[in-house]
Amino acid sequence: MTRTLRPAEGSPGARIVGIGSAQPQRVVTNHELAERVDTNDEWIRRRVGIVTRRIAGPEQSLVDLASEAGGKAVADAGLSPSDIDTVLVATCTMPYSIPHSASQVAERIGITAPGAFDLNAACAGFCYGLATASDMIRSGSSGHVLVIGAEKLSDILDWDDRATSVIFGDGAGAAVVGPAAQPEIGPVAWGSAGDQYEVIRTTDRGHIFQEGQAVFRWATSKIGPFARRAVELAGLQPSDIDVLIPHQANLRIIEAIARQLRAAGARDDMVVADDIVDSGNTSSASIPLALDHMRAAGRVRSGDVMLLVGFGAGLTYAGQVALCP
Repeated sequence: MTRTLRPAEGSPGARIVGIGSAQPQRVVTNHELAERVDTNDEWIRRRVGIVTRRIAGPEQSLVDLASEAGGKAVADAGLSPSDIDTVLVATCTMPYSIPHSASQVAERIGITAPGAFDLNAACAGFCYGLATASDMIRSGSSGHVLVIGAEKLSDILDWDDRATSVIFGDGAGAAVVGPAAQPEIGPVAWGSAGDQYEVIRTTDRGHIFQEGQAVFRWATSKIGPFARRAVELAGLQPSDIDVLIPHQANLRIIEAIARQLRAAGARDDMVVADDIVDSGNTSSASIPLALDHMRAAGRVRSGDVMLLVGFGAGLTYAGQVALCP
C-alpha cells in the first residue's frame, strides 16, 4: 500500500529580521605587526587595504564570540530565545571537530533544544548559511533560524608568516531569518572550483596558508560575473542594488568587483562595504560583521537592496540579494 506523507507547511518567503556582531577588544595595528615580521604600514595598506584588525586572547573563544553576536541578533529581531528553533554556525576555525559549536552557542543564548549544526564553507559560509536558512523557512522545516558566521583565525595563524599574519582577524556576525509574506532573500547562486582546493588550506602544522596571487586572480576574474548571476536570479538588474557587501578578503578585490558591477549597470552611488580596513579578513564573519557596522554608521538603511557575495577556501562561492532589515 502506498502511503502519502504529510508535507511541511512553509512560508511564501523568508527575510532577515535582526542582525548583530561581536569583536574582541584588542586592536592590532600594522605597526605592531611590523615589529615581528618584515613588513610596514604602507605595504599592508597598499596590498590588502587593512589598517587594523581585532585579535582575541586565549580567554575568549569562538563560541564566546558567536554567542555574543547571536544574542544581539535575536534581541535586534525583537524575539526571545524561545522563538528560535534552529541555530546554524558557519565557521572553519573550531579548534576541534566534535562537538560542533552550534549547540553550545544555543545553550549560551538560552535557546532550548533547537536544531543545531555547523557549516564549513570557509569565507563563503555566511552566504551558504543564509541560503540554507531561507530554504528551511520556506519549506516549513523551521520558523526562525539564527545564522552566525564566527571565526577565531588567530588560533591558526603563523605569526611569523608575513603573507597571512597581516590579513586575518577574529570576530562574529549573525542574522535571524524568519518568515515573510513575499521573498526578501533571493535565490542563492553558488558553486565551487575544486581544482584549486590547495590555494587556501591549512598546513600539516595547523596554520592557514594561501597563495595570494592565485586567489587574487581567481577572485577578480570569477566573482564579478557570478555576482551578476545572483542579481539575475532575484529578477533584478545591477542598477537595483543599493549596497554591495562582498566578503572582506582584500580591498583591491572588493574594488574590482564593484567596478565590474558598475560596468554592468550598477549605480555610481551603490554603497560598497569596506569593513576590511578596520576589521581585517574575518572569513565567514566578514559579511554580517560589515552589515552590522554599516547599519550602525547609517551607511545602509532598512529596505535597502543588498548584494551579498562570499568566496574563499574550497574554492567555494555563494551569493544572494537580500533586503536590509
